[in-house]
Parts: sequence; C-alpha cells; structure tokens
Amino acid sequence: MSTADRQHDIRVPDVGDKGDLSVAEILVRAGDRVFADDPLLVVESGKATLDVLAPVDGTIVEIRVAAGDAVASGQAVAVLVESLEQRPKSRRPEYGGEAPAARFSLFAAFSATRSAAQAAPEIRCELLVIGGGPGGYSAAFRAADLGLDTVLVEQHAALGGVCLNVGCIPSKTLLHLVAGMEEATGMADCGIRFAAPEVDLDRLRAYKAGTVARLTGGLAGMARARGVRVLHGRGRFEDAHRVVVDLAGDAGQQTVRFAKCIIAAGSHPLRLPLLPRDERIVDSTGALELPAVPRRMLVVGGGIIGLEMATVYSALGTRIDVVELQDALMPGPDRDLVRIWEEQNRHRFDHVMPGTRIAAVVTRADGVWVAFEGPAVPAGLVRYDMILQSVGRKANGLKLDAHKAGVAVGKDGVIGVDQHMRTNVRHIHAIGDIVGPPMLAHKALHQAHVAAECAAGLEASHDGSLIPGVAYTHPEIAWVGLSEDAAKRQGIAVDVAKFPWAASGRAIANRAEHGMTKLLFGRDDGRLMGGSIVGSGAGDMIGEIALAISENCRADDIARKIHHPHPTLGETIGMAAHLAQGSCTDLPAMARRASPRPASAWPS
Repeated sequence: MSTADRQHDIRVPDVGDKGDLSVAEILVRAGDRVFADDPLLVVESGKATLDVLAPVDGTIVEIRVAAGDAVASGQAVAVLVESLEQRPKSRRPEYGGEAPAARFSLFAAFSATRSAAQAAPEIRCELLVIGGGPGGYSAAFRAADLGLDTVLVEQHAALGGVCLNVGCIPSKTLLHLVAGMEEATGMADCGIRFAAPEVDLDRLRAYKAGTVARLTGGLAGMARARGVRVLHGRGRFEDAHRVVVDLAGDAGQQTVRFAKCIIAAGSHPLRLPLLPRDERIVDSTGALELPAVPRRMLVVGGGIIGLEMATVYSALGTRIDVVELQDALMPGPDRDLVRIWEEQNRHRFDHVMPGTRIAAVVTRADGVWVAFEGPAVPAGLVRYDMILQSVGRKANGLKLDAHKAGVAVGKDGVIGVDQHMRTNVRHIHAIGDIVGPPMLAHKALHQAHVAAECAAGLEASHDGSLIPGVAYTHPEIAWVGLSEDAAKRQGIAVDVAKFPWAASGRAIANRAEHGMTKLLFGRDDGRLMGGSIVGSGAGDMIGEIALAISENCRADDIARKIHHPHPTLGETIGMAAHLAQGSCTDLPAMARRASPRPASAWPS
C-alpha cells in the first residue's frame, strides 16, 4: 500500500445542530505518532465539546487549523498517514463475561462524568506483565506462545520501553551514523577524500525516530498476532491478585485481576540534587533528542552511557569534558582494554577528571557554569552549553505499590528474586532492571523467558554468571566471565593470552590494529574462565567466548575445533587460544614451555 493510499483526512464529525463550532485545543502536532481513538483536537460550541479522534494508528503529517478557528462538520482539520502495523482494535472476551465496550467520544453535555463514562469491567487474565520493554514484551510473547491468556501494561504510547524508545536503539543508531562519518573523514590518509560533512539535525532526528518507529510498530503487530492484550498506562498493585492501571490520556482506570504476574517495570535515571532544573541540563533521554549541537558539553559520570553519548556529540563537533567521582572511567572491563579506548579517544576530550566532584553549578543566560573539586581541575567556574548527567539508574520497585501485594522491595527499588525469577510471593515474578544490576536489555530478555516458562508450569532457571557487558563506543569493548583484574583481586590462578590486533590481517586492512583479544584459562584445569575484546565489532564477537565458557572449553577446543574464517576479526579469538597453548604462527616465535600439556593431559 502506497503512502497516498494510507493517507487519511481527519474531519470534524457530523454533530447535528449544535451551533457554531470552533477549535478549542490542538493536542498533537505534525510528526506525532498516534493510535486509533487517540484525541487529536477538541472542538467546542456554545453547548458542548467534542474530541476529534484518530481513525487508525499512524503519524500526523499536517494540522490544517489553529486554536480558535471556526470549523464546520465534515471539514478536514488534519492529515494522518496510516501505520503499516495496527494495534488490536478490540479486547478478547473476559472470563465469564462479555468484551468491554470500545472507547468512544461524546459531547460532555450529554455524557455522565468522564470517569463513569469510561469505567470498564474488571479484566481477568492468567498472566499480567507490567512493563513493555525488552523484558516485558519478551515475557508476554513467550507466555502467549505457551498458551497463557496474557495482558501487557506499558506506560508509554509504544511498546519497547526505554531500550527501544529512548535507549539502546536510538543511541546505537546515532553511534552507527557518526562512526560512518568519522570513518569517511579518516579516509584522506588512504587516498580517498570527501568534502567536509554537513549535518542536517532535522533529518538526523527523523532517521532516528523512523528506526525506532519501525521496531515499535513491529512489536504492536506481534502482540496482536499472539492475542496479547495491551493496556497503555501506569500499573500499581491493589493486592496480590489485582493491579489498577491509570490509563494514558486521562482515560480513567482499568482493574486487571491476574493469576500470575511478571514485574518488568525497569528503572529510571538518577538525578544529582546539586544540579538545578534547566533545559540545558539533560539526562540520556534528553541528549538523544539532539536539541542542538552545543559548542561545549560536560558529561557527569564516566560510565558507558555517558561515554557513548560523548562519542556522538564529539563526532558532531562538540568539545567534551568528563567528570567522574571514581578514580577511573568505564567500570567493568579490565584496565588494559580501557587504556586502549582512552588512547583512541583522547582527541574527543578537553578535560577528563577522574576522582573529581562538582562543587557548584550556576545557571546564567550565556551558559551553565560549573566549579570542580579534585586533584587536577580547571580553576574557577567553567562555562558549558549543555550538561549530560549520567550517573546511573535506580530500579522502579518503589513506584508500583508492590507492598500491597506482599512483594518485598529494597530501599534501592530492587526486588529480590530466586533463580526462577520468583519474588517472595510465589505467583509473582520480577525480571530486568528492577531485580538489580547489571541493568542490561539482554539480561532482561533471558530472565523474561525463564519467568514466562515458570509461570506456565515449566522448569527453567537463570544463570547470571555469564552476562556479557558491552560498551558501544569507538572502539567497542566487550567482556564476559572472569576478568583479569578480578582474578588478581580474588587470588585465582589463571593463564592469560592476549592477541594484539596489530598481527591480524583483517584488523590492519580495516585500520583497527589498535584492538586486542584476551582469554583467561584456569591454571588448574585449563578451562576458559573469561574473555574480553577491545576493537571494532567487539560486541558482535563476545558471544562465542560466552558459549565457550559455558561449555567448559579449553584452548585446544577453541583453536582447533572451530575453523574461524580468514581474514576476519573473529579469528583473533582462535589466535588467542593458540597463543594460550604456547604457539601462535601469526606472532613471532615464543619461548617454549618447559613441558607443554596437550588438551588430553588436562584432568576431565
């Protein structure tokens, strides 16, 4: 279906003889995504008011009137392009009752009170999932695949949660685009010259939004295909078997009675009390909106999210300072990998200030002025055009009235669970950010499948020891299992094999010879215990190392049983395994071990 075929003129309904009509309020603007039955405009007469509703899911492309304009029945007031994927238009029948009536709009003068008019019968289901992020929708879809009648509650207008809407997907979209821009700029040394890039922020934002819409729209279609009922609003527990949902758009409340529940309500960014409320001080969500390209930006917090956004803004032309309270940036990976990242990114930063705190913040018309306390900081107040605060996230466990269901929640908002993702209330599970760190979408997804399967009566458990971490910076850093730094702290004897990408043909060809692949093998039994990679595509390769750890592989298994294609960056994993055996033909000859042991000599 072409775009023209999907275009709808939104017209004022025929309201009969209600007197002169005018536009009282416009609720949307061009570019907004809306769902069927969402109010778009409010039309009023001397007698009553009327919502003009969206006929289908879609995107507003034009508003043809302004507030205060006189309008008539049948007049086109807006234009909407229908989405290729549409949400379900009706709910499934309830247990022992009829399906609730569809949402409708009526003149206020002829309606009962709004809450009474829109009150709906209690919905019943076998499984209720609270939260529609990667964990929540995965749990709902898996449960539906297993035959459970499932309801999914999501507070945002589109499924996908923070990750798809304002996190993983938009940030990786921008990181991909600026990586291409920087790669093209660097080609001059290779004999290929491009003109200086011109950044159109409006088109950049539109491309990012289109990527998000493509994915979130697909989720709506998958929910419909599985028969998962979706309620948009905020859920809070009434008791151990009921949740009240404050529906979006002031559409009243809906009570859901459930047999079992999975809490997947995520987390929210922490805010430093010292930082005042100012539109120039943003969190990661605000930074992803790309309101402008500031000349100077301060990143508060040297973790992965802050450094990823620093990469984006730096590539667009912003000069960056970073302040971090701890003694080093990017906690998680080994320091030797972080040092490689630091060497490749020195050009992005004017000041990197570990072990430093913000002493004062002053907002003025010409910028936000900041004073620092630390071992090596700029003197006096420093002016910034934007400040990104990225100091971590807090679980949303305290926002759900979970205590009314008897669910134990810590002061940090974290809900404790066992290996089956059960809370202290056996029929209520919890997954994802809300059960504590690491707060990663791929962790939530795995826990979602476990929780859904347990809710369906299957045997399933979650092993949190092999959750990879990835920094999607340039270059990327990825790690899994035991790190070398942790092995030293814990006194674990390991043999470490580090393969430098300077000996990789593909890395040299790709101008990525700064990278490194590292594997750790237990000295007692030779089994792989951990691994890490710094370099292009590290996040795409770390899964092989995770699988090898889970299968108790030794160096010989990785080096000889897997025919890594050549030339690839992935073969550096095999080369590191050869190195662990004492001989790597892609490196200069090594001093021979006194008594090298073949794989068969290790104890089984």
